[in-house]
Amino acid sequence: MTENTSPSPFGPRQERALLAIGETLIPGWDGVPGPRGIDYLATVAAMAQHKLLPRELREMKIFLDLWDTRGMGLAHGIGPRRFSALPHGEREAALLRWGGSTVAAKRSIFQGLRSLLIAAYFVAPDATAARAAMGYPEAFGPLPDAPPRPLTPLVVTGDRLSADVVIVGSGAGGGTAAAVLAAAGLDVLVLEKGGYHDDRDFGRGELEALTTLYSGPPASTLEGQLALMSGGTLGGGTVVNWTTSFATPDHVRAEWAAYGARQFAGEEYTRALAAVQRRLSVNLEHGAIAHRDAIMERGLGALGRHCAPMPRNVLGCDQGVECGRCGYGCRIGAKQSVTKTWLQDAADAGARIVVEADVRRVRVARGRATGVEVALADGRRVTVDARAVVVSAGSIQTPALLRRSGLRNERIGANLRLHPATAVAGRFDEDIRPWEGGLQTRYSTEHADLDGRGYGVIYETGPMHPGAAVAFQPWHSAAHLADDMRSLRRTGVVGVILRDTGAGRVTVGRDGEPVAHYRISDYDARHLHRGVVGAAEILAAAGATALRTAHQVRVAVDLADAVDAAGRADRIADLAGRAHAQGYAPARCMMAALHIMGTAAMGGSRQTSATDPDGATWEVPNLVVADASCFPTPSGVNPMISIEAIAHMNASRLAARLT
Repeated sequence: MTENTSPSPFGPRQERALLAIGETLIPGWDGVPGPRGIDYLATVAAMAQHKLLPRELREMKIFLDLWDTRGMGLAHGIGPRRFSALPHGEREAALLRWGGSTVAAKRSIFQGLRSLLIAAYFVAPDATAARAAMGYPEAFGPLPDAPPRPLTPLVVTGDRLSADVVIVGSGAGGGTAAAVLAAAGLDVLVLEKGGYHDDRDFGRGELEALTTLYSGPPASTLEGQLALMSGGTLGGGTVVNWTTSFATPDHVRAEWAAYGARQFAGEEYTRALAAVQRRLSVNLEHGAIAHRDAIMERGLGALGRHCAPMPRNVLGCDQGVECGRCGYGCRIGAKQSVTKTWLQDAADAGARIVVEADVRRVRVARGRATGVEVALADGRRVTVDARAVVVSAGSIQTPALLRRSGLRNERIGANLRLHPATAVAGRFDEDIRPWEGGLQTRYSTEHADLDGRGYGVIYETGPMHPGAAVAFQPWHSAAHLADDMRSLRRTGVVGVILRDTGAGRVTVGRDGEPVAHYRISDYDARHLHRGVVGAAEILAAAGATALRTAHQVRVAVDLADAVDAAGRADRIADLAGRAHAQGYAPARCMMAALHIMGTAAMGGSRQTSATDPDGATWEVPNLVVADASCFPTPSGVNPMISIEAIAHMNASRLAARLT
């Protein structure tokens, strides 16, 4: 066991509870050690400190203090007994009662623990035996000849800075806006909460990637409906996303225009889309099909359903082993992220960039934004004076910042859309190695319009690494988990991404941090269920020998002895019926939100939107939003190009006003 030398937030009693739960979830198998055989608690601590707010960590520690008491035995369903005193089978049963509880809060607590503790095991740096048993290769490490980082963030020495425009956030929205504004001759300052990571920093493994490149809390919606995933480094999600580069569909543009920002249906937005696609080098020439995409294409072809190549923003991508790991940063520099494109353009035009800078408030005086207040990583507070402020902090943090800054429009934080995503897994006789190959090279819109209004699901695949795989993999028993992970190399997954009609809301807690509220509506759940059945049909038609959904109460079927199409159809009908019975309420089915949108929507009225047709807040005209918060409705496709086009358009309008 590797010695843990880093300070842990957990006390001895809490660590004993974590080990008791962890060893129940993953006791080890076939000579592979369980949590006690690796430096497990250090990894749990690192992941918990990254993804949990201080108040959430305090609540978790209180819960762990109670976990192994006789009183908590009543909540476990074991009577006045200690969890640690039970044999393994009874401990498993106790955890499954939490996961299958009729009380949503208990299910959500279990899923939070499950996700943290299982992921920590498989990404622990010294869990090499577990990864070897799956055939999963260890991290390659950074390339020894990786070029120096091309950007040089500003080192802040005083307590005051000034600029014409200060931009909060450096992702798809903020990076694009920075380039446009700097090109107009304005003095631009970009403030990024995360650090700066480039080619020479990538390739160190899942744990480091998850805790440095992805954003911290909130880890999920309050109700436990979805896990929340977004980029948390300079360049935001464009550094870690899967390079999928769809333009905003025409029917979505028309829908957005109908909300009052009429330029979405016109030439102005068309020009912005073209400028973004050109700068990001979006192309179809890097679409060598990954094995997992070949599985989906084969199934769709057998069913006679739509399948098409994926447009991607890459140049010189190897489309193989390197590409499969690009969700943790592209170490060969092929991905045309904002860091490689717009932020470089902005820096070349004189823009300054500050990293590890947490903007806490926009300063407003006499109805105008005058700058921002920033907390630096070393604890210092800095004030930035500016003629205008652009907020591009993402659809969770942007509305929270606006609220902390005193804005009152009730539409700020409303209209949260999440493209809820789940997946169906199929086991095959062939070697798929789902962690290799192009991140996404095929997609299907066969069921993208299930209601005649453009709402439904799209089908995509994605690279499956051990730590990421467990996000969509419920826990049914230690034996099932071991079997599923041993078979990961022969597993094909079809993802289901829902264009949601229902909406949630982002509020601000007493600690000033955002809280995301979201429940899938019954209407959307029917669409999602059709997608789950559709994904099962695709995998079965491709030759899967077994299928399982992401429901916590196991929904799985064996197809190995289904010798004809009628037999497979009967098994899929059985799977569909059981999936429907389990439903899609919070923590019933594993889901994630990879596309977070809509909480400062643009429109023509302050009664129906948070921002005006320029992207400016109704209350403060020189406070402009330029990120996915601006979406009036969900894009229905991966949103990166739409975000950058909106930022390009809103920044161009702001530049015209300022110059």
